[in-house]
Amino acid sequence: MKPNRTRSIIFSIAMVLYIGVVAYLLFANFEKLSSIPRLFLGIPTDKVVHFCMFFPFPILAYLAYDKLTDTPLKAFAALLSICAIGAIFAGLTEIGQSLLPYRYEDISDFRADCLAIGIAGILTFIIDVVKMRREP
Repeated sequence: MKPNRTRSIIFSIAMVLYIGVVAYLLFANFEKLSSIPRLFLGIPTDKVVHFCMFFPFPILAYLAYDKLTDTPLKAFAALLSICAIGAIFAGLTEIGQSLLPYRYEDISDFRADCLAIGIAGILTFIIDVVKMRREP
């Protein structure tokens, strides 16, 4: 098996595992855990957690694509697709949380998710384009 194909499979598996972990964290009942500080550096802690949970999404998705992004235009199209899919995933998790008696939906959580997806997507796109320009 080619190294790029192996890498693609590994990151595809990592993406599936990542989605499973995020789903668990978003839908599990954590009411029995001890209380955490409400603010972290002046930002609500749950928003920081949402940002951190969704930051890896575009990175893992990009890496799972292998070498499908061989031009800046294709990389940009992949960025838009990945960010749209990430935002849909974030929105569906908030809708799912609203259906649970021990969780609730919060538009601010969705904003934190989308901010993380957008920032990580842009950083990944920049790194990919710089890498393209360095390769012959």
